[in-house]
Amino acid sequence: MNTLFSIIVPVYNRPDEVKELMASLACQTDHGFEVVIVEDGSSIPCKAEAEAFGSAVALQYFYKENEGRSPARNYGMDHARGDYFIFVDSDCILPPDYIEKLRKALTERWRDCFGGPDDAHESFTDTQKAINFAMTSFLTTGGIRGGKVQMEKFVPRTFNMGFSKDVYQKVGGFREMFSEDIDMSTRIRLAGFAPELIREVKVYHKRRGSLAKFWRQVHVFGMSRITLQLLYPGSMKAVHWAPAIFVIGATAMIVASFFNPVWLIPLAAYILALWISAIISTRSLKVGTLAVAASMVQLWGYGTGFIRAYIWKILFRHGRDVEQEIRLRKGK
Repeated sequence: MNTLFSIIVPVYNRPDEVKELMASLACQTDHGFEVVIVEDGSSIPCKAEAEAFGSAVALQYFYKENEGRSPARNYGMDHARGDYFIFVDSDCILPPDYIEKLRKALTERWRDCFGGPDDAHESFTDTQKAINFAMTSFLTTGGIRGGKVQMEKFVPRTFNMGFSKDVYQKVGGFREMFSEDIDMSTRIRLAGFAPELIREVKVYHKRRGSLAKFWRQVHVFGMSRITLQLLYPGSMKAVHWAPAIFVIGATAMIVASFFNPVWLIPLAAYILALWISAIISTRSLKVGTLAVAASMVQLWGYGTGFIRAYIWKILFRHGRDVEQEIRLRKGK
């Protein structure tokens, strides 16, 4: 298969991350790809960092006014020379055999759309490793995101996702909204394509560098799940309620414990299971302990965002015009 891959990366004020990403791309064992960097109106551009690898990687660099990551990805697709588009975030590092494994998988069996898992690189900070555990563990909600055990039909995410030019021509580009990758994956399915997980094609994903930033991110994720339900009625599954149920249940147990401490036993048992699992997974007592905190941030952040949006948009019936909401966000 002689397919040329176009790796499309939207960037906003992340020159150091782009430098690390480009370094990993320069080390690929299969060089049948180009990199399309789309600078989305950055005040701290990454052009110098990207072009430093121009002799090792086929590169297209574009600078455009700030419109958001989805218009940036769409701009990249419009200018890409490849037949197959791959999307990674600027805070990702690709293993040297990423392209080689992807080409092998698509040669053995063609996929119009694929997604791959993410992992923590040994160079990441302890907090980044802890957040990675929270986002990938089956004991939190990692089964939704391409883990070894799937809790729902696989949905590719834009930190490691790809589809053919044919998909783009039929489905169109990303919409500027929260959880735009889930929206895109849903539209791809509705168009008759079948996104699939390719487990061996993974990336190292840094995610957020602090628990405070991680909270804000997952809180928005929880809110966006309600937006997706309004866009695609019936798309919400039982698993999407899990963090909200955890928040409600944990709150009830904490309140009840003032009258009888025994009510804290189920919550304590769950936290203990998380801690043991995290220590085994990360092989570090420190990271495992941080992972418990990150997991609590993930569950409480997502859960409260979900509850907040459910009450406001579903029960109080505000924001029912989701298309208008998307247009407003696009204009920001």
